[in-house]
This record gives sequence, structure tokens and C-alpha cells, in this order.
Amino acid sequence: MTTVTERDVLRDALGLLKDREQVAERLLESSAKHSFDPETELDWAAPIEEGKWFWPPELVSLYDTPLWRKMSEEQRMDLARHEAASLASLGIWFEIILMQLLVRHIYDKSVTSNHVRYALTEIADECRHSMMFAKMIQKGGAPSYPVPRLYHNLARVLKTVSTTPGSFAATLLGEEILDWMQRLTFPDERVQTLVRGVTRIHVVEEARHVRYAREELRRQMVTAPAWERELTRVSCGEAARVFSTCFVNPKVYENVGLDRREAVAQVKASGHRAEVMQNGAKRLTDFLDDIGVLQGVGRRLWKSSGLLA
Repeated sequence: MTTVTERDVLRDALGLLKDREQVAERLLESSAKHSFDPETELDWAAPIEEGKWFWPPELVSLYDTPLWRKMSEEQRMDLARHEAASLASLGIWFEIILMQLLVRHIYDKSVTSNHVRYALTEIADECRHSMMFAKMIQKGGAPSYPVPRLYHNLARVLKTVSTTPGSFAATLLGEEILDWMQRLTFPDERVQTLVRGVTRIHVVEEARHVRYAREELRRQMVTAPAWERELTRVSCGEAARVFSTCFVNPKVYENVGLDRREAVAQVKASGHRAEVMQNGAKRLTDFLDDIGVLQGVGRRLWKSSGLLA
């Protein structure tokens, strides 16, 4: 990675970095035009639609496994409903972490800057998203699926000790893979109208969040000291490993009448599932590779997560 710093002009392997305030100004303009209130935008009173999925079947973890082929269509659709609830629960957990990381990021910055104003705008977006996901879980009738207690408590450590580049690398990890899946979901007419509406809102608003995080991570990987860049590589790789582990709560299999161990084993052995997860992460891993995050131990952790081929 090439780094040049001259008169506050920064460059990395992807080219010149844009002015931080100008980026935030454009994102604020976009937020003013394209933000949604899920409470009024979505028809929460509409009944659940018979014969429609809560998640595209190709994105369900057991799709195209021997166990999937033995399952009835009803059981497959029920698993999709529970996995949608599991992913929404993961999303809420992650967004609560992200909001705290953003608050830490802006704590020492000028409160009148566009950069801080946009961070506060994003926090407001994430508040609405978390409430929207919780309401979707309730509407679908599946339980919420918290992450294992170990990872729940490890996140307490992350929120306390994470450096700025590490925070934005983790942000992109949580946003971009789910975003890829949701871009396949909201146009899919096989899927419940409510779920499509939820994913559409999330995709539109998350596009701005991704832009903000990418621009800031590029800046941090240019300006941060060497030790912090290396810590970011390792912490990002470990976050990828945890994220892939927590992606679908194994309890979903028990709740639809499947053997948990058999289901988990078949998901791990599934070539289709590996391809889905790596395709979902590819845009992110290509970007992280370009800016020098996927190196050394961090790269090996990403490979062990199954998100990097």
C-alpha cells in the first residue's frame, strides 16, 4: 500500500481520499432526501402472506444439503422464518455495538462539523433499524436469537478498547455481508411483502453508512501508526471469525424439529453455503485487501472464518 501525505492531501492504493467534510455533506444531503420512518412506511397491520418465504430459500443455511432435500416445503419455509429472526437479532446486536463505536469516534471531534453531524444522523438511522428488526421478529412469530453469552461479553471488550480503524473495519463486516443478502431479498416476489419492505429500507440507508465507514477506514489506514494498522488487521480477522460463527443461531434447527448437530455439520460441509458466504463478503474482502487490511495473521483469520476463499 502506497501512502503519500502532503498539505493534508492523502492517497492510498485506491487513489486520492476525498475531503472528510465534503463526503459528510453529500451523505447528509442524501439522508435528507432518502430516509424512512418504518413505523409509517411499512404496513405492520397486514396479515402474514400464506405460501411466501421470510427469507429467500437459496440464502437459508441448509439449502441444497441432504437434510434440506429430506425436509418438507413447510419445514423449509419455517426454517427460513426462524433464520430471518436469527439474522434480525444479530443485526440488532451489531447495530447497538456500532452506535456505541460511533459515539466514541465523535467524542473528541467538533460538534458542528459535517462529519459529526452525519455520524449522529447514522446513529438515528440505526436506532430506527433496530426497532424495525425487532418489530419484524415479533410479526413473524419466531423468537429472538441472542448471540452466545461468550461473544456478547467479548463485544463489551471491543466497545471499550477498539481503535478507530478497527471500529470502522468491524462496521463494514457487519453491514456489507447482510447488505448483499438483502439486495437479493427485497426484489424477490417469493418473499413476504413486509420482509421485502424492511430489507429495502435497510439497503437504501445502509448504502450511506457503508460509504461513510469506507472513507473513514481508508483515511485511518493511511494516517494511523503501524501498531494500530496491525492491530486492525488482527481484530478485523477475529471479528470475521466471530461474525461467521454467530451468523445463524443453531437453536433455529431445534426449533423446526431438526437434529442440531446434524444440521450444523451439514451447513459446515455445504459447498453452496460456503459460496453464498464468500460471495456475500467478496466486495468487502476485495476492498480490505486493496487498502492493506488483509495481511498476515488477519488474513489467516479471515480464511478460517470461511468468508475468504
